[in-house]
Amino acid sequence: MATTPLAVLDLVPISSGSTAPQALRNSIDLAQQAERLGYTRYWFAEHHLNPGVAGTSPAVVLALTAAATSTIRIGSGAVQMGHRTALSVVEEFGLIDALHPGRLDLGLGRSGGRPRTPQPAGAVSSPAVVDGRAPNGLVIPPKFNPAGMLKSPRFALQRSLLQLPNAEPQNYTEQIEDVLALLAGRYRSSEGAEAHAVPGEHADVQVWILGSSGGESAEVAGVNGLRFGANYHVSPGSVLEAADGYRAAFRPSADLDQPYVCVSADVVVAEDEATARELAAGYGPWVRSIRTAEGAIQYPTPEQARAYPWTPEDQELVADRLATQFVGSPGQVADKLEQLRDATEADELIVTTITHEHADRVRSFQLLAQEWSRR
Repeated sequence: MATTPLAVLDLVPISSGSTAPQALRNSIDLAQQAERLGYTRYWFAEHHLNPGVAGTSPAVVLALTAAATSTIRIGSGAVQMGHRTALSVVEEFGLIDALHPGRLDLGLGRSGGRPRTPQPAGAVSSPAVVDGRAPNGLVIPPKFNPAGMLKSPRFALQRSLLQLPNAEPQNYTEQIEDVLALLAGRYRSSEGAEAHAVPGEHADVQVWILGSSGGESAEVAGVNGLRFGANYHVSPGSVLEAADGYRAAFRPSADLDQPYVCVSADVVVAEDEATARELAAGYGPWVRSIRTAEGAIQYPTPEQARAYPWTPEDQELVADRLATQFVGSPGQVADKLEQLRDATEADELIVTTITHEHADRVRSFQLLAQEWSRR
């Protein structure tokens, strides 16, 4: 691979006409392929109540993948902490680490969590962005406002199904502190009682924080000297402030003496641009289904995508995601990834690819790895 490591983020997508079991088999196969191709790590996202996404439990999928691979790092991108406890997460990942030590990345996200009150002051604003582009030309679209999506009855339903009755998520900053204390074997209650997570305590895992802005997630990652994943593929409008907010808050830790940022991108690679764009045709309808809160649909074929009745509102809803998906030949996509790396000063890039056919997805990662290794 090139100097900048490349990693893989997998949602375990279900294609139209396929099934969740087949999607899981495809993802495990892709992880094996990624290991062979030299990708540095393989992460699974967490999503719920989505007909087209089978990645509901990162820990379970990671356990299956750990048994099917041997060298590639594997991890969560990210565990949704809003409906978890620190102890449950440490114990789950401790179980996997017990049999596959030294390969786990524990990526933690604030999704569904309760923010601090008041919000942290002084969140870093984006550097100069002129006409929707960073100084080096990277597309930085207007920030997407999820307010309408979050008000959907489906989101309330998801929370009610994930949370115990009358339960409230823990403060995220405190929750991360508890995760770190349990991993280090130094957890104490306010009354001084000790808690020891077995397995989990002293597990050989890398802790990451994933975030989409320069707010609480970026700050908690920086203050604790943790690695940070900035989310360009979902929140491209705030990726610069997320990376800068993390670096501004960073304090060296025993594990990390300087900031380390991994930035995500959505890509589709084929032998030529026309083929790649055909393979990526289903992306717009798929993103629309997420942002309307109906839940990610099964990933459509190009023919199904072209038959979709688009409205101006639909196009506006997904415009930022379409503008920032890197689609093309190996050289074209690698050029865009280098532009993203340079704009964000990323230490590592993590790419996610969804196509209807599994073989096309595998081929996309193969072509990208070959091109990246030449740079």
